[in-house]
Amino acid sequence: MVQPLDKSIHPLSPGDALRFSHFAMATEFELYIFGIDAEYAGQASQAAFAELDRLENVLSRFLPNSDISRINHLQPGQHLIIGPDAMACLKASFRHYLETQGAFDITVGALYACWLNADKSLRHPSEEEIEAAGRKTGLHHLFFDEANFLVAKEVAGLQIDLGAFGKGYAVDKMAEVLAEWGIETALIHGGASSVYARGGEGGWQTTISHPLDHSRILRGIALKEMAISGSGLQKGSHIIDPLHGRPAQTHLAAWAIAPDAAASDALSTAFMVMSTKQIESYCKDHPQVAAALLPFAADAGLITFNFDAISPDP
Repeated sequence: MVQPLDKSIHPLSPGDALRFSHFAMATEFELYIFGIDAEYAGQASQAAFAELDRLENVLSRFLPNSDISRINHLQPGQHLIIGPDAMACLKASFRHYLETQGAFDITVGALYACWLNADKSLRHPSEEEIEAAGRKTGLHHLFFDEANFLVAKEVAGLQIDLGAFGKGYAVDKMAEVLAEWGIETALIHGGASSVYARGGEGGWQTTISHPLDHSRILRGIALKEMAISGSGLQKGSHIIDPLHGRPAQTHLAAWAIAPDAAASDALSTAFMVMSTKQIESYCKDHPQVAAALLPFAADAGLITFNFDAISPDP
């Protein structure tokens, strides 16, 4: 995945960046701020982390009063008024759902429940169970009125889980807070699977590594005004393919570079279930997006699209 901390995310020069961390959304978020007085940087980081905590209360499906939990408890025929952040996430998610032809789908909750035990180990459901879960999956079953912040759904049991997309959205909003504080050079990551970098001469030096051996560096990346996210089949992890209703087995890992962290998170997830040809076509149609794929073969190298144009290997 995208390697975390000082072993592989290198500030502009060693020791020059101030580091701040905060636990939220079941992971550790970190800020690296460069070129600002330490006291002021600390105040700015606290403002960014306050925004992160606010967003967790809105977007987490595990909190009963969050907008996402309230949507999950909706019954067909009912309507719900939600806040602007949840609506922004739904709108962006639906755009990625359409652009990836359903490969990115935040409504796979029923399929996860079908395929995974409580301890996240893989179970083996019957075809009838898979078909039943599939009928409760698909973002096209959710309807929203953006102007009036209204949400409704047409099938019972449709479950939304923003997952990594919610973390990416939080990273983007934290970056906005830092910009409001006049912070021009910073790096933000949520759990080291999603990284956004702004400012800095030459960008922030970052690496991506093999999901089964983090000491095996696959590529160096110079990030500037961009985000990179990664998804992979690490030992014991499972990604459900919403198009086929089964665990993904297309790539061992996938990374996406995009202008914002929410988009990079959505696309790295989608790329895990899209074919190489589909990803190549997507990147051709979206020149602001880059993709890197790692096949299952033990000696396989990275397959990349738009990577050299967007982020040359430093």
